[in-house]
Amino acid sequence: MSTIDQQFVEYIVKSLVGYPDDVVVERIIDEKGVLLSLTVNPEDLGRVIGKRGVTAQSLRTLLRALGTKNDARYNLKIVNNDDDRENYTISSDDRGDETVNNLSDEPVDNGSDYAKNSRKELAELDDLDI
Repeated sequence: MSTIDQQFVEYIVKSLVGYPDDVVVERIIDEKGVLLSLTVNPEDLGRVIGKRGVTAQSLRTLLRALGTKNDARYNLKIVNNDDDRENYTISSDDRGDETVNNLSDEPVDNGSDYAKNSRKELAELDDLDI
């Protein structure tokens, strides 16, 4: 059974992505509030995050508004389950606390400078406090 927050995130993300059937939102309650883990098709990950993380930040802003209405604190974690790249987990809570960046221990082919710079920029997004 899905809760209103899960349905809300699913509805928005499914309208953004190319593979809406692959969208999965898991809900976990922890000491910081409600953690929503979003998993999408690896090809849609860029659409969900957006340029410079703008789309993901907008999702978090909408969740903050929903949390205000429901007296809850929501955290959104976007999970990258693509096996071909490093395994980044992008997370931020709505109060501006520090974010989490988990890297896998698997070796990764760092073929081009463009790929290295892109990975570096993604890692630096965790430091943004918007």
